[in-house]
Amino acid sequence: MTQILSITAPIYLLMAVGFLSVRSGWLEAGVMRAVGLFVIRVALPALLFQIVTSRPLAEMLQWRFLLAYGGGSVLSFALGWWWARRREPSMRALMGAGMSCSNTGFVGTPVLMTWMGAAAAPALALVFLVENLVVLPLLFVLAEPASNRSRAWQRLRDALAPLARQPMLLAIVGGLLWSALGLTMPPPLARSIDLLGRAAAGAALVVIGGALAGLHKGHLDKDLLVVALGKLVGHPLAVALCMLPLLPAGDPLRAAGIVAAAAPMLSIYPMLAQRHGHEGFCAAALLLATASSFLSLSGVLWLLS
Repeated sequence: MTQILSITAPIYLLMAVGFLSVRSGWLEAGVMRAVGLFVIRVALPALLFQIVTSRPLAEMLQWRFLLAYGGGSVLSFALGWWWARRREPSMRALMGAGMSCSNTGFVGTPVLMTWMGAAAAPALALVFLVENLVVLPLLFVLAEPASNRSRAWQRLRDALAPLARQPMLLAIVGGLLWSALGLTMPPPLARSIDLLGRAAAGAALVVIGGALAGLHKGHLDKDLLVVALGKLVGHPLAVALCMLPLLPAGDPLRAAGIVAAAAPMLSIYPMLAQRHGHEGFCAAALLLATASSFLSLSGVLWLLS
């Protein structure tokens, strides 16, 4: 267990640094947003490009993993949708997304890279694809009432259009093309990308801590507990269940997918809810899940180890 805590404790200590820096006024929230943009648009794409190009192309294209993780995520989404069946469509969709879309960039990536190293590369790339091309589109469509579904599809098209310019997805696609062409990285470029990639994990964790400092605790009702528990426990269990018939026991990708699913929900969860007026609930759920994930992630890593 000491070895597991040596992986998770530094991650949450860096979150605490970001949280305390903003709460104390040492750093302004605007500074954190600027650092967050650097992480999302520069540092994390560099890290993803580096880890994708570090593995052979055949090793990256793991269709069984894609089906298993995608299936587990859809199953977890469906459970959240069913639980909130008496609520309005927007709340049902948000609860489903909260239970099925992980904070892979800011939490999952540093955890998996620390725990597994470059062996986590295929899992990280494919998890990003599932989150952006499956779970978020489900949220955009199902959050609209049935009478507005035609408008929902328009919203979906509008939301998917910027994906062509999304830096992290471009880094994954670029890395796959680089590997397919068998190109060799010039040493100066490789070193530059490596330096940017090294900046990603630490900066991302400080940013997520700073973002949590701006959130406010809500009333701890049953739905909040269900979303947090569904994300931290239900999602990894659903992914593990879907992986049983598709990936052999002992396959490191099976462990990587379960750990990625055990991360708390994505950091923009409250922003996705603003359009529907549920940002307070989603901010409280994000705060609860992220604070609780230290114990749950440590437990998942211990069980898998």
